[in-house]
Amino acid sequence: MRKLFPLAILAALAVVPVQAAAEVPGVPPELQQPAEQAQQYAENLPQPQQDAVRQFVQTLPAPYSDLLPPVFENNLDGWIKNALYVMGQHGIPGDYDSIFRNIQRESGGNPQAINLYDSNAAAGIPSKGLLQVIDPTFQAYHVDGTSWDIYDPVANISAACNYAAHRYGTIANVFSAY
Repeated sequence: MRKLFPLAILAALAVVPVQAAAEVPGVPPELQQPAEQAQQYAENLPQPQQDAVRQFVQTLPAPYSDLLPPVFENNLDGWIKNALYVMGQHGIPGDYDSIFRNIQRESGGNPQAINLYDSNAAAGIPSKGLLQVIDPTFQAYHVDGTSWDIYDPVANISAACNYAAHRYGTIANVFSAY
């Protein structure tokens, strides 16, 4: 029965009408309505079922595998992969190794890190999160679709990489405090 659950969801999505919503990035035009339905339906399920549906959809051949965003682990590896996924949707350059290298230097992988001792802190705007971003930079380079919480790992990585792209071309060109 559990194996049939995702198939039942997809079948229901094919017949349930949906209100017009924003376009689902990366999904072909002919699959927009089913993608919107899948997203709306999945958002109303408990988290374990949401994850099961997403994992099932990812096993389908393209373009069906693109109907829902992938599921990422809630750890440093997953945060980086999730940020890269978001960045890819917005054309922000970056790669796993460069992001990981900078996170290790800036916060050691602690998403709650805060620097209370540098010049930014002395000015009242301490650097925060995995990539030690200050609030004004985070707000200016925030990436749509991510949280506005500077301590949210994916939002922090995405904003920092967006800033690095505008200032240095890519996070890959950052080898020290930036």
